[in-house]
Amino acid sequence: MGLENSGLVRKFVNVGEKRAGSTSMGIFVGLFAAFGGVLYGYDTGTISGIMAMPYVLARFPKNVEDGFSSSESSLIVSILSVGTFFGALLAPFISDNLGRRWTIIISALIVFNLGVILQTAATAIPLFCAGRAIAGLGVGLISASIPLYQSESTPKWIRGAVVSCYQFAITIGILLAACVNEGTKDRNDSGSYRIPIAVQFLWSLILGGGLFFLPETPRFWVSKGEEAKAKDSLSRLRRIPADHPDLVEEYDDIKASFDFEMAHGTSTWWDCFSTRNKQRKRLITGIWLQAFQQLTGINFIFYYGTPFFTSAGIKNPFIISIATNIVNVFMTLPGVVLIETLGRRKLLIGGAVVMCVSEFIIAIVGTAVPDTNTSGNKVLVAFTCTFIAAFAASWGPACWAVVGEIFPLRTRAKSVAMSTSSNWLWNWAIAYATPYLVNTGPGNAGLQKKVFFVWGGCNFLCILFAWAFVYETKGYTLEQVDEMYESVDQAWQSPSWVPSEHAFRTGDFSTADTKEKVVSEVEDASV
Repeated sequence: MGLENSGLVRKFVNVGEKRAGSTSMGIFVGLFAAFGGVLYGYDTGTISGIMAMPYVLARFPKNVEDGFSSSESSLIVSILSVGTFFGALLAPFISDNLGRRWTIIISALIVFNLGVILQTAATAIPLFCAGRAIAGLGVGLISASIPLYQSESTPKWIRGAVVSCYQFAITIGILLAACVNEGTKDRNDSGSYRIPIAVQFLWSLILGGGLFFLPETPRFWVSKGEEAKAKDSLSRLRRIPADHPDLVEEYDDIKASFDFEMAHGTSTWWDCFSTRNKQRKRLITGIWLQAFQQLTGINFIFYYGTPFFTSAGIKNPFIISIATNIVNVFMTLPGVVLIETLGRRKLLIGGAVVMCVSEFIIAIVGTAVPDTNTSGNKVLVAFTCTFIAAFAASWGPACWAVVGEIFPLRTRAKSVAMSTSSNWLWNWAIAYATPYLVNTGPGNAGLQKKVFFVWGGCNFLCILFAWAFVYETKGYTLEQVDEMYESVDQAWQSPSWVPSEHAFRTGDFSTADTKEKVVSEVEDASV
């Protein structure tokens, strides 16, 4: 019997599992950081309604009689994602030097707010797009830093659920945007679009201001060689003295894992593509997981949902948009719970199955039934809500959790940044291409509701990808996740793997001598 599957190791892993102190502060820090998702979600959700407002349609399009052209819609919606893409790639340069916390503060209070100012002041497309690009830069910096900050601050037993709350905050932001748009859409003045945009100041002030009072992550201070600051951070997060034996032990675990990584030299961007300890496989997992999150088709609903429902013959599409946003918010809550009960793999695979079936039904019914058919429209709305519910409970929260926990400390910031930038790259591509795919007329593909065949096919690929590449990381420390990637060759073998706490202290996960030491320590502990 292998050591990883032996009862002795299971017993050893449980020895000292419960540490002294409180985990409430660590959970609070992670949950507060999740508020950054409101910025992302609100900015994403507000643009669809703004572009359908009568006051905006009468002034912003070049040809006001025809409304926004495909190129104008593509530019306005997708320019945000251009900024977020570069912001995500820029994030590690700041977060690896100033810290995860200061990256979020600077991004929220300075970069993002500058973009909001320009959008609020805009009376034409050029300045409005410039503001969206700069705001996107801030959102990109935040989106690449918050999963890092959460994962490095939160206790392992609830880490996935806390990081998933970032997605929950995104859904709340989208819902708030829909509600504010509904309240201002009929105003016959610039307040119709300026009020929804200016509300974003409040979200950035809450996030940036609050983080002034929260600690930096202990793993960041370990990476900078600041032992006293790392222990002080752990002390604030665990609410025990810095010299407490349990805190010193946790610090030693983090330090030993980092020292083992640094034995191969300082981290570079090229190291993210190394085959050592499956780093390249981890990066492929993170990049494509975030890509597939966009390829599910979820942002088609939130970017273009209002005009899509209008073209489908549905009356009062603003109300339908609010309804779908409510589904998105409340169905994220089961996902937050399921990620720590079912685990990451089962949640991703099951969610992709439901999304795939729902979108094929939308495509088939939408193609076969006329827009004037009331029953057909009800089916479209029902399965759109089913699709959103499945996404909200699975790929929405789980992707952020997995990306935040699969990378080693040495390359974590850079790897998370590249994974997040993949999300924004595909976000931009989908936002830019969708009007050309959906709209009719010269230069457009005219797919209309047939576009859901594309999204359904992508969700089938999501099923295969999650099965083949996503390791089950539920309940493990970030250092144990490193050990698992060292020990387990295939993702589908990971659910049966058992960690050895001894390994990440010695930095040796495989040798016979280490295994003998572990068995010896287990036997001593069991006496």
